Amino acid sequence: MALQLWETLKEAITAYTGLSPAAFFTVLALLWAIYYVLSGMFGSSDNHQQQRSREYEEQMEPLPPPVQLGEISEEELKQYDGSDSNKPLLMAIKSQIYDVSQSRMFYGPGGPYALFAGKDASRALAKMSFEEKDLTGDISGLGPFELEALQDWEYKFMSKYVKVGSIKSTVPVTDGASSGESTEPKGVVDTPAETKEVDIAKPAEDGPSETAAAGPVATPSSDDTKKE
Repeated sequence: MALQLWETLKEAITAYTGLSPAAFFTVLALLWAIYYVLSGMFGSSDNHQQQRSREYEEQMEPLPPPVQLGEISEEELKQYDGSDSNKPLLMAIKSQIYDVSQSRMFYGPGGPYALFAGKDASRALAKMSFEEKDLTGDISGLGPFELEALQDWEYKFMSKYVKVGSIKSTVPVTDGASSGESTEPKGVVDTPAETKEVDIAKPAEDGPSETAAAGPVATPSSDDTKKE
């Protein structure tokens, strides 16, 4: 029975492949050997990569919870640009500060957006610019499309990252004394006291004198003189 099946198999191999049974099994063995070698090469590479990724995940420490900073200046914000691994990685949009530590691969040192970290990069994000002059929170003069792009970035940050503070306003305080304006009410002329006293004591040149005001002086007549 087995011999009959073998004879049938040999006839089928010759009929369908045109090869002798010995050549057919030789080719089949070579294909198996090639498959084994290739699977060993690529399979070991995948396993090695998976092992490295697992080791990297085990070495990574969990991120600390975001710390609320309140209001800080732009100079203080520069301390959180990722250069110090012990500090959170922060970035600001429209004066609102967000903790982007979970995306350190993008905003941390060596990342594609590393120059945005530690700054208010509103203008740069709106214009999709990487120039130093655009790394500012000043968005004056932007067009409607740029403002819309900035709004999209803000929505993205609000939904993905935690807000931890804001940038202090740098509006200068105007001083009335330094501007040279007088604080005294306009229209009131302050006359020195000495001048007032002189004006009071000085008689009016054009007005009547005290003698004239007292009336005419009585002059004795000639008859009264003769009587005396």
